[in-house]
Amino acid sequence: MNRWLKINQLGQLISALFLEIIREPGVLFWGILFPILMSLGLGLAFTKKTDQIRRIAVIKTGEHSYSVADSSTLSHFLGDQCEKNSNGPGEEWQWKYTIKDEKSGNSIFLFYYLEWDKAVKLLKRGTINLLLTHSDDSVEYHFDPMNADAQLSFLKLSPCIGTTEVVSVISSPEIKPLTVTGTRYIDFLVPGLIAMGIMMSCMWGISYGIIEKRSKKLLRRLVATPMKKSYFLIALITVRVAMNFIEALVLFLFALIAFKMSIQGSIPALILLFIAGNIAFAGIAVFASSHTSNTEVGNGLINFVVFPMMVLSGIFFSYQNFPEWSLPVIKYLPLSIITDGLRSIFNEGAGFNEVALPILILTATGALFFTAGLKIFKWH
Repeated sequence: MNRWLKINQLGQLISALFLEIIREPGVLFWGILFPILMSLGLGLAFTKKTDQIRRIAVIKTGEHSYSVADSSTLSHFLGDQCEKNSNGPGEEWQWKYTIKDEKSGNSIFLFYYLEWDKAVKLLKRGTINLLLTHSDDSVEYHFDPMNADAQLSFLKLSPCIGTTEVVSVISSPEIKPLTVTGTRYIDFLVPGLIAMGIMMSCMWGISYGIIEKRSKKLLRRLVATPMKKSYFLIALITVRVAMNFIEALVLFLFALIAFKMSIQGSIPALILLFIAGNIAFAGIAVFASSHTSNTEVGNGLINFVVFPMMVLSGIFFSYQNFPEWSLPVIKYLPLSIITDGLRSIFNEGAGFNEVALPILILTATGALFFTAGLKIFKWH
């Protein structure tokens, strides 16, 4: 009899806890639907596509020059499968060449006529795979030998150039490893890690800290003190920003010592952008934690902000991997804005003029969310 009662009690306890979970819509969303959305985002970025698009810069002016006096030069190089863009010059590709492969998928090469400086900048951003120049009787390929995608682009494209009527003119393709500062993967990665550190530190350090204090009734005790809630929140943000400065500085010093990384752009602009990024995510953190006292729901809210941007904003790989229709949205995510801005300063020599708009957008975003969060903030 006692055994039956214990089993019944266990069953009732299990039933009560189960009902507690399913009655909380937030728990169901974060535990079931959110992982599905995450897998969808990762699948769009990494699932093998039928057609692999590779972008090639054809250098047209400057120290490195390519003979483009005849607009059909590239067509002669690549044969009848080379298609000309009818939309005209500009940021769009000028020529498209397709290597058909029914088993492993087609490789589509989009050729852009660009100046050397512009092409190198796009290479640093991950938009361009490699640079193509014509010197004397050879075609030269400029890319980072440590970049596997650039190597694959070279291996697929180089056999095709030189198989037409002008084979004698360009019979000896040559690899020119790029030694330009800022083209390595580590140069691409470190600014992204600094930006991600800002986001993670603000969201978990500020947002989750507030929710946890509210759940433990610690904020209730502060109501009796002569303290404005704005002071309390600003104090939290100030401490977190100071910690973020230390963490970012340590990461940069490590990259400087271990990988000889450098800052090519304006350091004052870098500091302003860093502060603006902290303001943006601190404001979002205050807004996300302004009302809930449930740590599970709070955990889900933070993950809702953190993980999509961590996947979409190009921290570990270029967001150019995502479909074209999604890029206008991805580019204006707060983490994308600060990441692109940091990379432009670190690797492209950007100054205040280039990052003034990102600084303004991030500051306005933080101020907007902080104001909204302050209005709906509750102590208990």
